[in-house]
Amino acid sequence: MTETAASTTAHDGVRELATRAKLASRQLATASSSVKNDLLLGIADALDANASAIIAANAIDMERGRESGMAQGLLDRLKLETGRVAAIAAAVREVASLPDPVGEVVRGSTLANGMKLSQVRVPMGVVAMIYEARPNVTVDAATLALKSGNAVLLRGGSAAMNSNERIIAVIGEAITAAGFSPDLVQTVDAFGREGAVALMRARGYIDVLVPRGGASLISTVVTESLVPVIETGTGNVHIFVDKTADLADASEILVNAKTQRIGVCNAAETLLVHEAVAGEFLPKVAAALQAHDVTLHACDRARAIFGESAGVVAATEADWLTEYLSLDLAVKVVDSVDDAVAHIQQYTSGHTEVILTQDVRAMQKFTDQVDAAVVAVNASSRFTDGGMFGLGAELGISTQKLHARGPMGLAELTTTKWIVIGDGHVRP
Repeated sequence: MTETAASTTAHDGVRELATRAKLASRQLATASSSVKNDLLLGIADALDANASAIIAANAIDMERGRESGMAQGLLDRLKLETGRVAAIAAAVREVASLPDPVGEVVRGSTLANGMKLSQVRVPMGVVAMIYEARPNVTVDAATLALKSGNAVLLRGGSAAMNSNERIIAVIGEAITAAGFSPDLVQTVDAFGREGAVALMRARGYIDVLVPRGGASLISTVVTESLVPVIETGTGNVHIFVDKTADLADASEILVNAKTQRIGVCNAAETLLVHEAVAGEFLPKVAAALQAHDVTLHACDRARAIFGESAGVVAATEADWLTEYLSLDLAVKVVDSVDDAVAHIQQYTSGHTEVILTQDVRAMQKFTDQVDAAVVAVNASSRFTDGGMFGLGAELGISTQKLHARGPMGLAELTTTKWIVIGDGHVRP
């Protein structure tokens, strides 16, 4: 098949899937909260019951990933084992327990002429998602879409092909058993990369498209899509240790933020340290980080403090811009809160930024002046997560400023409509 023929086939195929998804979403849009919750609980039970089959499919993807030289951070994202599948199923049950945003009255009023106005939350309709090597996102996207009354089209990428195929089959069986159409959750993976392009071109068929992955993927979708996009961002996350920080807490927070899970967008990538505490803090935290095999990409002032320590290399300009997703951390000594803020303003990806301080004025300056989806004080960046925020799961961390920003849960997968109730009113 020629490239043009493949593109045409994907274009037509995706539009057919989206049309079926739209029809299926209309049935779900009017379903009660209890019916949707029962649907999700059935999916959670099905995931538990089919855990062995899901893990076996994932093992094939993992082996292919290792053979192709996939980075350790991406392999970590791809991996499913018993505990992770159980956690995914538990997250589905948590979403089922959350309040249903559909039908929520955002605001309303009665006009002087007696007309009643209300702005209410309603489903988007058909949500599409393009993501890489993250089979847990397949479940998160399906779960959040269904609870908020939407259908979803997924492009999960070739790296997780077997895992996603098995997961979507399990979800489809549970949807059918609940009396709904399996067209509510579909994949376009069969169309390969052309399927992703077709999703981006399906304006009028798909209501919103969410990319989740590396900078290149997100940039391509934002630049090329004709469908409205909610932009999720890469995580060039900074942690600033102020001169008043509790250094013992700071060390523990930094190690957690950098090493607990390296292949995620809320992992720390740059450490900024106030010069007043750099001499005391950096040697201690270096030892703690190097116990986890973290390589430190240090500025000249930090290298002077580290001395001849192993695992320390000279930072370059590129390091300040890099989302490593690996056991690497950029380190810079700064002279003040203002300098830390200036550095972050120049290099932030707008995801999560952290200050560790006991100074209320420093905290206020940082939270006022740093522009990011999440700004944290005296806490690990790893808390930037839909589950940690009480949203159940998340579709991603939005770094844009329109419609949604930060972890995207149920409410972010709804839009609103105005309902106007009159009694023979005509406009004067």
